[in-house]
Amino acid sequence: MNWLKRLWWSAVLLGLLVAVGVYATWQPDRQLGQLVGRWAPEPSTFLELDGMQVHLRDTGPRDDPHPLLMLHGMSSSLHTFEDWQSALQGQHRVITVDLPGFGLTGPSPQGDYRIDAYTRFVLRLLDVLSLKRVVLIGNALGGEIAWQTAVLAPERVSKLVLIDADGYQPSVQSMPLGFRFASMRGLRWIAERVMPHSLMASSVRSVYGDPSKATPDKIDRYFELNLRVGNRRALFQRMDQAQFGNSSVLIRRIQTPTLVLWGERDRMISSDQGAQFCHDIPHCKLVMFKDLGHIPQEEDPPATLAPLRAFLVTP
Repeated sequence: MNWLKRLWWSAVLLGLLVAVGVYATWQPDRQLGQLVGRWAPEPSTFLELDGMQVHLRDTGPRDDPHPLLMLHGMSSSLHTFEDWQSALQGQHRVITVDLPGFGLTGPSPQGDYRIDAYTRFVLRLLDVLSLKRVVLIGNALGGEIAWQTAVLAPERVSKLVLIDADGYQPSVQSMPLGFRFASMRGLRWIAERVMPHSLMASSVRSVYGDPSKATPDKIDRYFELNLRVGNRRALFQRMDQAQFGNSSVLIRRIQTPTLVLWGERDRMISSDQGAQFCHDIPHCKLVMFKDLGHIPQEEDPPATLAPLRAFLVTP
């Protein structure tokens, strides 16, 4: 019977350790009002759309015939394009937006985070902003939304820019710890209530080619915005609804002039998939960045802006 006692005390000890860990890393949801002051200064605005108050920034000349719409990746926000927007808004109308389920926009009332729900959202946003055609730019999840929008409504997309974009069957080399935690369905109750700052810091550093560029301010931004009410549950729903690679056959239908930007140190999506996009899209140019990771536009804005500027002025 001694082994039963040892087993019982081991279970009690394990339970206590888990309880202490949950208590130490407990993070309640942050209300929108707690976050707006720091993360939504001017030119941020909120637009009512599909039952949400959508956070966006719309800057630059209103008479631009080819405005730019930029879409971020999973668990990110419009802030990932902040430097690009600042650099381009003197010559271009630039719109960045927090997609449903992320950033300050927060969760979709319908709880629908499939790609077709996101493409419908993008097209409705264009209608509300009275934009007939845009240059559509997307990173990771935002990249797949962008190219699927170009397939669905090619007349609305004049040019396409894909940055370490989703689309093919995953060849994940190293998933951020935060995503691995969120993918464990048995831990969802805990994951909705805890978020160690160290876990977020590790996840952000892992998507940079040079982890030292993930500054404390950037880590704080990812940390705080992912605590916005409903965002943690929305991430779980998005991961459950994702069908990675199931629509890759559609990529061959893209006729829109396309620029593919890719960080060779992307540990989430192999750089081979950047080349695959330009193999499947006929009017396509690929630019690789030797030292950058999964979010190259955020990691090194000047280096990534150079090929983008050249692409924008190409007939």
